Amino acid sequence: MRLKKVKGALERIKKSTYYVDNPKEKCTKWKETFGNDHPIHIEIGMGKGNFIIGMAKLHPEMNYIGIEMYDSVLVKAVEKLEAEEKLCNLKLILLDASQIEEVFREEISRIYLNFSDPWPKKKHAKRRLTSAIFLEKYEKVFSRDS
Repeated sequence: MRLKKVKGALERIKKSTYYVDNPKEKCTKWKETFGNDHPIHIEIGMGKGNFIIGMAKLHPEMNYIGIEMYDSVLVKAVEKLEAEEKLCNLKLILLDASQIEEVFREEISRIYLNFSDPWPKKKHAKRRLTSAIFLEKYEKVFSRDS
């Protein structure tokens, strides 16, 4: 899929109350960020946010973090959220999934991978979010209480 650059996307995202700037500084402090002790679920490659927004609405007893790599996509989720009622259990971050270990450490209860970029060519296998490389990273972010 070819992404169309959205002018001013990053500026709009940064103004959102849902956006967490410098997520690496929150490592091991995500429960403080949410202000509660609820389990944290993340969606990697959240796209326009339909799934994660729906989950946050359905399950206020959980905390959700949507991760997207492209600001031109994340801005669509921000626009949806700004038009909705306030969800206190949802945060959004701009992040390449390869850096996930720098943002979370034994804090996550569940990871969702919905329709993420398939990287179909054999030579791109290491970029797939289901590759052994990423599975090792996920193992490090899961809570030991889960």
